[in-house]
Amino acid sequence: MREDVFDAEKPKEACGVFGLYSRELAGELAQRTYFGLYALQHRGQESAGIAISDGKRTTAMREMGLVSQVFDEARLAPLEPGHIALGHVRYSTTGSASWENAQPEFGGRGEINVAVAHNGNLVNAMELREELVQEGFEFNSTSDTTFIAASVVEELEKRNSVGEAVREAMRRFRGAYSVAMICGEALVAFRDPQGFRPLCVGEIEGGYALSSETCGLDIIGARFLRDVEPGEVVVIDDSGLKSYRAQRMKPALCVFEYVYFARPDSRFDGREVAHARQEMGEKLAEEAPVEADVVMPVPDSGVMAAVGYSQRSRIPYAEGLIKNRYVGRTFIQPTDGMRQLGLRLKLNPLPSVIEGKRVVVVDDSIVRGNTSRKLVRLLFEAGAKEVHFRVSSPPVTGPCYYGIDMDTKEQLVGANFSVEEIRDMIGATSLAYLSVEGMVAATGKPKGQLCRACFDGEYPVAGTSQKFALEKAGKK
Repeated sequence: MREDVFDAEKPKEACGVFGLYSRELAGELAQRTYFGLYALQHRGQESAGIAISDGKRTTAMREMGLVSQVFDEARLAPLEPGHIALGHVRYSTTGSASWENAQPEFGGRGEINVAVAHNGNLVNAMELREELVQEGFEFNSTSDTTFIAASVVEELEKRNSVGEAVREAMRRFRGAYSVAMICGEALVAFRDPQGFRPLCVGEIEGGYALSSETCGLDIIGARFLRDVEPGEVVVIDDSGLKSYRAQRMKPALCVFEYVYFARPDSRFDGREVAHARQEMGEKLAEEAPVEADVVMPVPDSGVMAAVGYSQRSRIPYAEGLIKNRYVGRTFIQPTDGMRQLGLRLKLNPLPSVIEGKRVVVVDDSIVRGNTSRKLVRLLFEAGAKEVHFRVSSPPVTGPCYYGIDMDTKEQLVGANFSVEEIRDMIGATSLAYLSVEGMVAATGKPKGQLCRACFDGEYPVAGTSQKFALEKAGKK
């Protein structure tokens, strides 16, 4: 097997969206949006953007890089004061990583203009693009978000009600989309009929806040009100918050939000993600027990599951891998001779915890496998007697078409090898995964209300691989 086939271990994050509406806080919305995006940074690290509007004029800044790299006091200052704010952090799942595809995305025709921040993937993006081009729209980006903007603009040309316009535009979209949008005097939020990606609304001084996760509300002192419901349109303006219902289908929140994507301190349906992950570890200990001396996590994603495994198995928990939290992104590429040092740049073992021990190492997922192999080797080099790898989710066997960057089976080690073959490939003493049933039970939600397609092949909406399809089609 080629070394580079399964190079990047973790699936790349979905995007994060954020919005604020408050005349009382008009002078500090840019700063608050910055902090909201900072809390959502884990959802996307390719680009960041903020737009501020007074209802008539919108100013914006968006650049490639992390929130802290894109914005500082000097760069926030030119954003004109306004009472509506929109923010976005991106990882590209449709369209390449480029400034043209950074968000908020702008769309307009005539006197109608909108700014859009989108988390998810439209599975009918190519079809929608062709329709909109025929209807006279031109596009400078190759992201499906631009088609959301154009569709809303077209409906706004036909009617005065923002809520009705968005609800009508949603009839054209298929797939996953949680969207925040500046539309004239209003801040708008809407979510696909199955609710693949999270989106919530909170209350803040003089108005409301929108965020992909509750942690974005917490950091700015907003009070969580509720989730934006699947198939719902929320319109916020000076008259308050209005709700419009579009089509609603069987809910299908992505279970990977519980497993890996969401921050542990975020809450879905009142349940902290940290608690769900700890319970996944407990159930994993029940399903895959082993005699060992110490349980340790792969930081930071495996921490809560490792705590649960330790508590249920009564095997002592210890931090045996130290993470360098200041690595970030580097533009200095290692030479071929230095590549084995790559993992040590991020993780370094503690021999005092590991040497001579039978180690259980817990991670949340194995998607491509290369990093897991290097990690097992690192633990044996640090003196581990045995290395038992435990995974707090099932094998990833299918691609995702709804906003996670794993859209072909060729990328997925679980789709191409048996558990025993993966164990042999990564060099572990033993390997075990959590069952689909155990994972679902830990979320506290019924199985039928979660999208589990990448684990069990049950796709709520048919889709195909299309990350770079719009580039191939060309810009028009």
